[in-house]
Parts: sequence; structure tokens; C-alpha cells
Amino acid sequence: MPPRSTTHKSTKTVAPVRASTRASTPARAPAIGRLEQKQPETLTEQAYAQLEELIVTLQLPPGTTVSELYLSELTGIGRTPVREAIQRLAREHLIVILPQRGLLVPEIDVKKQLRLLRTRREVERFICRAAAKAATPEEREVFAQLAAEFVEAGRNNDDVSFVRLDREFNELCLIAARNEFAEGAMRMMHGLSRRFWYVHYRQTADLPVMARLHGAVAKSIAEGNVNGAGRALDALLDNIEEFTRSTVFDT
Repeated sequence: MPPRSTTHKSTKTVAPVRASTRASTPARAPAIGRLEQKQPETLTEQAYAQLEELIVTLQLPPGTTVSELYLSELTGIGRTPVREAIQRLAREHLIVILPQRGLLVPEIDVKKQLRLLRTRREVERFICRAAAKAATPEEREVFAQLAAEFVEAGRNNDDVSFVRLDREFNELCLIAARNEFAEGAMRMMHGLSRRFWYVHYRQTADLPVMARLHGAVAKSIAEGNVNGAGRALDALLDNIEEFTRSTVFDT
């Protein structure tokens, strides 16, 4: 049964498509996969990655209701891994579980996003500084690759590649920071932040600028520049906060 879609007032409804046509064909090898110690993704991790991208890139738009069976068919992954991925997405506020009624992709709330940013700034600054200090040589090499690829995505105005790079960068920061408590806090904020940006960036954000700011953080971490990573992260979040506030006048 296809999902019911409703249109958020600040975005066009995008009809959901099968994950195999877009979400499962990345333009480049995932940066995290370049780390030798990285284990192959489990089915649950694959289901989570596909569903998160479908939600973030509005292929499952705000207001969409779906079933567990539909998401299993959409991803081509069995229901048990999909169910586990749904639980994680629910913890991250990207899916609402409606008892006896299915699953809902929630609408977007600007005020909630601003509250999220206030929390994100403090936690993510700590994570980026910790990553700059504690990253291994191999991880620093991947951060340098990501910095260059952010610039490339901005130059090509490639929003999907940017979203994928952002997820890879965030994951690598969490690995390199080596702090499970900060990791738990940040995981609840990343997906919501990416979705909000994707919804509004064509109206109010500059993709090349956003990509350059992300690249500056990745470069500072690659270089082991702890204070530089903190400053670059603050510049990035200043831009994101300004962008978020500007959407109030566009919705």
C-alpha cells in the first residue's frame, strides 16, 4: 500500500521512490568504509541509512504515513532489521510510531530546530575538538578526503552528495572523538538537522558556502588543529542558525 503524503507548507511533496533508484547508489565510496577497521554494515545499519536518507531528502516527505511492510519492500531488507532501524529513527525524532495505525514522518518545527541548535553547538564543538585531538592518522586522512569532497559537492551544487558527505563526516567525528556519551547526544540531532536544511536550502541557504564551512571543520580536524576545529564549527553553526531563523520569514 503506497504511503499517504501531505505537503508541508514550505516544501513541495516529493513522491517516494524505491530506494534502489537513488539511495542505494552513492556517487562515491563512503568515507567511513575507507577505514580498514570498519566492519561491514549490518542489515539494520543498511536499513537505517536508506530510510534516513529517504526521510532527509524528502522522498518520504513530512506528513507521510507508511507501514513497516512498506518500508521493508522499499529498501529490499527484511522486516526485523527494518523494525530495528525504525526504533532508532523514532529515537531520533525522524519517525513517530502510531500504535495500531502505522508510522508517521513528522512535520518540521522551526522553534524545535532552534532549540536543537543551541544544544548541538555545545555538544558538537566538544566532539570536533576531541576528534581533532584524538583522531588516528588513518582517520585524519579520511577527514582530509572529506574536506576536498565537500568543496566538490558545493562546486557541483550537488545536494544529495552533500547530504551523504555530511552523514559520513558526522559519523567519523563520533568515531574519532571517542566519547560514547557525546555520541549518544549527537545522534539524536544529526538527522533532524539534515532534513531541515534539505527542506529549506533552495530558498534561503547557499550550498557552496555550507559545503565550504563543513570542509573547513574537516580540514581542521585532519590537521589536528583543536582550536581551529572549534572556531570552524562555530562559524558553521552561526551560518546554520542564521539560515534557520531566516526560514521563519519564508514559511
